[in-house]
Amino acid sequence: MTPDNHGPAASAEAAGSVASAGAPGARAGAAAYGTAVYERTVDGFGTVRVVPLDPDRDAPLVHSWVSEERARFWGMRGASVEDVRGVYAHLDTLTTHHAFLALRDGVPVALFQTYDPEADRVSECYEARPGDIGVHLLLAPAAAPEPGFTGHVLGVLTAYCLSTHERIVVEPDAANDKAVALLARSGFEVGPEVVLPEVVLPEVHLPAKRARLAFLTR
Repeated sequence: MTPDNHGPAASAEAAGSVASAGAPGARAGAAAYGTAVYERTVDGFGTVRVVPLDPDRDAPLVHSWVSEERARFWGMRGASVEDVRGVYAHLDTLTTHHAFLALRDGVPVALFQTYDPEADRVSECYEARPGDIGVHLLLAPAAAPEPGFTGHVLGVLTAYCLSTHERIVVEPDAANDKAVALLARSGFEVGPEVVLPEVVLPEVHLPAKRARLAFLTR
């Protein structure tokens, strides 16, 4: 397995989604996830809380998401639960990269990651600015389609990022047409296709990646 050192490649599903009730840990309850770093109530949708991901607690749940075919762009389909735990334990040691779960009314509905672009290979493909923040998003499996779900979750998460940063940069796989279309509908400015360079380090190997840049400014 060759996961990204800030979490694998971004994958945002265009279709509405709600967390599968059968997923491990999916109904552990809001209290089990501790203090939120951000919270917003959306009329007619519910309360979305952003909580730090705990590698030990959340590895089985995240593994159940990333191992599905629909999450192929995340780059962890062949990972074991222990692989997933190890990736996020490593990420937890970094000051420039962070992983979170997004909860809707206490139920995990998305894996959300942020990073400093200047500490990432993406900075080799565009001119990073102070105040930029990079984002990766993977929605939970859908138990049933829910129109508007993705837009509501993404809206809360972008509001969180823009409350402390000037601009969001994302770099989904260039072949992930659903993610690119979702970003465009959500107000992102879709930029050029780039090739993120290969990274070879003792703790991680990242193959080169064709990506599509997109930006959302406060």
